[in-house]
Amino acid sequence: MVKTKFTRGSGLVLAAGTLLVLLLGVAFAQERGQTSYGPVAIQESFASILNRLKASKDEVMARHRQLLEERYDLSNRPAPGVTMSRGKPVQAGVRVRLPAGVTWEQLAAMSPEEIRARNLFPKGFLPLPHPNHPEGGMLFPKFHIDAILRQEGRDLTRFDLDYDLPDHLLPEFPPPIYLTTRPDLGDVSQGQVVTLSNYYELFNGILNPKQLEGLRLLLTPFPQQQFNQTEDRRSEKPSLGVACFDCHVNGHTNAATHLVGDIRPQPFRHRIDTPSLRGVNVQRLFGSQRALKSIEDFTEFEQRAAYFDGDPVMAQKKGVNILERGSQVHFMAEFQALLDFPPAPKLNLFGRLDRSKATPEEIRGEELFFGKAQCSVCHIPPYYTDNLMHNLRVERFYTPQMINGRYASADGPIKTFPLRGIKDSPPYLHDGRLLTLEDTVEFFNLVLGLKLTEQEKKDLVAFLRVL
Repeated sequence: MVKTKFTRGSGLVLAAGTLLVLLLGVAFAQERGQTSYGPVAIQESFASILNRLKASKDEVMARHRQLLEERYDLSNRPAPGVTMSRGKPVQAGVRVRLPAGVTWEQLAAMSPEEIRARNLFPKGFLPLPHPNHPEGGMLFPKFHIDAILRQEGRDLTRFDLDYDLPDHLLPEFPPPIYLTTRPDLGDVSQGQVVTLSNYYELFNGILNPKQLEGLRLLLTPFPQQQFNQTEDRRSEKPSLGVACFDCHVNGHTNAATHLVGDIRPQPFRHRIDTPSLRGVNVQRLFGSQRALKSIEDFTEFEQRAAYFDGDPVMAQKKGVNILERGSQVHFMAEFQALLDFPPAPKLNLFGRLDRSKATPEEIRGEELFFGKAQCSVCHIPPYYTDNLMHNLRVERFYTPQMINGRYASADGPIKTFPLRGIKDSPPYLHDGRLLTLEDTVEFFNLVLGLKLTEQEKKDLVAFLRVL
């Protein structure tokens, strides 16, 4: 045994060393979880889970509402005369709140290092957490819950959480459906939410038998992590599950949210803003980490893994649906490949402005898009995507921090989403942290160091609205 001389000074050193070890242990635990797997054999009864999570719901939602109100102006301020494809007003203005005592112009003049050192990066530009990030799971806007309950008697209500963003900041509902094969028909949904109860009468005689069967499967509910028969579900009654078109309603999006299934531990998982399926026929990267290279891969992956937080053991417990690749997956993918972007009457065959139809503001915006603003480096016409991933390294601007259970550090590479029809798809960025196109322009102006003027920002937004 080694004898150690212990004095008051050495005791302080030892205590400091112990504290350092504890802090390093916390940091390590934060960076690396104890396990990659979720709990399968639940020891708590459903009644206990229900009562416990219901009791904490108000506190959880109040904490998240406070975060949203600190970050954003959530008021209903539509842009005059600007609507989505079926007439819902498009929201206007920058909604991200600035830090006290600073302007956008002052921020844009600072270096990333200065913004980080002075803690001036706007909170609304930081990663957006799930309403309950430690819990996560699929969460649907109430207007979608009500529509599905009314048409199918299937309840997508969660007893532990409500959706967080106001309806006026979300895509229109129900969105129209445009088909690449029948552009002459316009909106083939006829203003309805397409479900199992009406898809046949709407699409019989328009689709071929494979496509019709693919649509049926996209509308069929399958068990999912929060909506199933088990005691650890988050629906009050045992659930039939979730359909692909519960998030991608009418082949578009209702801004339903979730957490990516392919990152561990939980605090590092990204919130998902459901992307539109319009134009998937021209896209080549799918999945939250873009590891999937075809819409067939994505369709199969969703049922086997993404529905269950990327945990196939959990899928086996809760009811994974194994789709047959050669027919079912192919049929579903074939229908998705027919989903077209909305009409853009001011664009020519090359996806550029027809200047005889455009306003001076829109023309100036296009020149900025292909010039000073550098948007076209990634967003290439006619569909305004390059099918690549890009790392914006936004973490240059802030110190890593925990935000309501979400560890904001680095987003990593994110996909270049198509900008065609972009005004129909708020909110923006992969996690929905940007509520309007004006927010999006301010974000990229700062992150890319573009030094746009106020008028240039307005012109750029005007061009984005006609895409």
